[in-house]
Amino acid sequence: MDGLELKKLSPESIPRSLERVNRYRLMNQPSVAESICRDILAIDSANQDAVTGLILALTDQFSRHHGPGLQDVLDLIGELAEEYDSAYFTGLACERQAKARLAREYPGAKFDAYDLLHDAMEWYEKADALRATGNEDARLHWNTCVRVIQSERLHPRPMDDTEPAHD
Repeated sequence: MDGLELKKLSPESIPRSLERVNRYRLMNQPSVAESICRDILAIDSANQDAVTGLILALTDQFSRHHGPGLQDVLDLIGELAEEYDSAYFTGLACERQAKARLAREYPGAKFDAYDLLHDAMEWYEKADALRATGNEDARLHWNTCVRVIQSERLHPRPMDDTEPAHD
């Protein structure tokens, strides 16, 4: 529709708006949380809390068929200032994408999930090496990945060693 414009937030509203991001994520309304984060970033493009909120809101939507793609989230992770955050949230994005693929149950989903979980675990190892004392979030997620691999009986995609019939 013509004539519709987004209304800008005031800078003073950012703390309360960030609280709303968490509230809407908890209410399983990640698209609303995403919208709020985009409103915050429109007036404060470097706001790290809004960037992380947006990353989480987008990954909350991975299970939806019309949701964002992994690459969209990885591009956004590039805006994080801290190396730990970049590694941790990359791992989280891979882990959440793996779980979304498992839920879709398409042919090859388990192989894709296995690969993504291993990618996540590599990122969690990087984050763990950069962590502050007492922050073991990456280790908790590493263990979750291991448990998903075990409970779903995931394994690597078999190598196809057949030769083509004709060139």
